[in-house]
Amino acid sequence: MNWEEMFFQNWSGIVRTIIVGLLAYGFLVLSLRISGKRTLAKLNAFDLVVTVALGSTLATILLSENVALAEGAVALLVLITAQYLVAAVSVRSQRFARIVRSEPTLLLRDGEPLANAMRRERVTREELETVVRTEGQRELASIAAVILESDGSFSVIDGGRSSRETRHSDAGR
Repeated sequence: MNWEEMFFQNWSGIVRTIIVGLLAYGFLVLSLRISGKRTLAKLNAFDLVVTVALGSTLATILLSENVALAEGAVALLVLITAQYLVAAVSVRSQRFARIVRSEPTLLLRDGEPLANAMRRERVTREELETVVRTEGQRELASIAAVILESDGSFSVIDGGRSSRETRHSDAGR
């Protein structure tokens, strides 16, 4: 094992990483600004996949000398375009929207856990209690509803407040 090459190989690799990194980053930021806020929204599983794929693609462009900046830029554009198209078609077609995104699930109603919904979403009572405590409540009985949102976060609706007052939590997901 060559210990020296593990920490430093040559200056050309560092210079390439700096130049390609700055250009790829600039291209990604510009592309995301043009495509709109929805591209990085965390509304459903497809959005998460695209966000992770964008990060992975950027890392590959930065660190792989086998991937040219132009190829990387095309890969980023393909992901952003796919995200844009899926979002646009989802807005226009309810059927397509149901295929690519999940619906929120009610896990607790009027202080009572909904066992079938919790089982289907693989949420334990302990996790539900953790979400409620995270929102500053002591017990499930004081909560009007807990909803597992499409993005994996929880919405807790306090039973002592107006139903319009909602708090969101990422606890447990």
